[in-house]
Amino acid sequence: MRRLLVFCGFGLLGVIQTHAELIINGITVSRVTATETTAEVYLPKSDFQACLANLTDQALASGINAGRYAQYTRNLTPDYSVIEKLNYQPEFSTPIWDYLSGLVDDERVALGKQKLLQHREILNRAAQVYGVPPETIVAVWGVESNFGDISGKYPLLQALGTLSCEGRRQGYFRNEFFAAMRILQQGDVREEQLRGSWAGAFGHTQFMPSTYERLAVDFDGDGRRDLVSSTADALASTANFLNKAGWQSGMPWGFEVKLPAGFQAQGEGRRNKKALSHWLNQGLLRVDGTSLIQGNLSGSTPAGLMLPAGENGPAFLVFKNFDAIYGYNAAESYALAIAHLSDRLQGQGPIVTSWPTEDAGTSRAERREIQRFLLNKGYDIGDVDGLIGDKTRQAIRQEQIKFGLSPNGRAGQKILKALRNEHAQRMMQ
Repeated sequence: MRRLLVFCGFGLLGVIQTHAELIINGITVSRVTATETTAEVYLPKSDFQACLANLTDQALASGINAGRYAQYTRNLTPDYSVIEKLNYQPEFSTPIWDYLSGLVDDERVALGKQKLLQHREILNRAAQVYGVPPETIVAVWGVESNFGDISGKYPLLQALGTLSCEGRRQGYFRNEFFAAMRILQQGDVREEQLRGSWAGAFGHTQFMPSTYERLAVDFDGDGRRDLVSSTADALASTANFLNKAGWQSGMPWGFEVKLPAGFQAQGEGRRNKKALSHWLNQGLLRVDGTSLIQGNLSGSTPAGLMLPAGENGPAFLVFKNFDAIYGYNAAESYALAIAHLSDRLQGQGPIVTSWPTEDAGTSRAERREIQRFLLNKGYDIGDVDGLIGDKTRQAIRQEQIKFGLSPNGRAGQKILKALRNEHAQRMMQ
């Protein structure tokens, strides 16, 4: 089964989903599955300032001071590009092997290990307080914002104000709009710091404003809960989120397993949990051939069998801690990326079982290499950043046609090999 890569504009990752809901921090936002395509220019259906004025009573009832509401909205202008993003429909689906190869690569693992050392004291304290391992906290940080490097550019009041007055789910976005104002009113962050995704997520680990209000913590003791400029607050708040989502200290998220020959997996899934003793009796083993029951696990521990690419790909038994990660951004591919990155940060190796494809995914470094080849051939694809957007895919399609490959626009190993071979031949001439 293929998963869709969904760029929702908040943080590095966005949300990965197999249905049409956009979910951030466990909250359903809208019926949308991607933001990579081009949409028609949105035409507003209401007067923006009049709408903001009509929201005054609701804002005051939510706890915002009248003077502050006037201050925050006086010079606010709409950004209708966020409505266009809300309405985008997918044109390109990303297989899970592409998704994971870009998110959990050697580059991110190495940087994550550096962050573990750099913030060891904070992470160890957070682990003691909330019971969540440092590697898991850092994995969320790495996937959500590349350790704070990519956290969003949209002024939140402008984005959320626009979404409160136009488009779908206005009620939801109004609650987030008011929550953002209460955060400013509280003095936790300054308005110029309040930038994030088009949908409203912000900070190192991309909290929505209402989630921020509920779960952000002041971990550096300065009297403010600051997930934008305080790494300590951001990492501890992430641990608090996972703790409140049901994280079980000392237990694994899951592990890769080996299925016996002829195993029938129909009806199995993350939610359909059964005792480990059941899976043991079915002939499942860990991928290294050892028993399922190790460490703090027992025969009665419930686990679900997850097959993200079907029975011919890697299989995983997942536990309650996987569900806690899933609650952060509700998608199995997202949770698997966090879980796998956390394993890599602990020194474990890559996923063992091959993905069911003849054209494996590429790392970010390899994607940048593809982009450099394309730029050198004269394609206008923008910056070399390892992010495969529409222009890069269009260029790849043209090159795939030239090389006799399937013109699917994927930045896979086949096109990379073809471009490398062509370059090497030119160098020999």
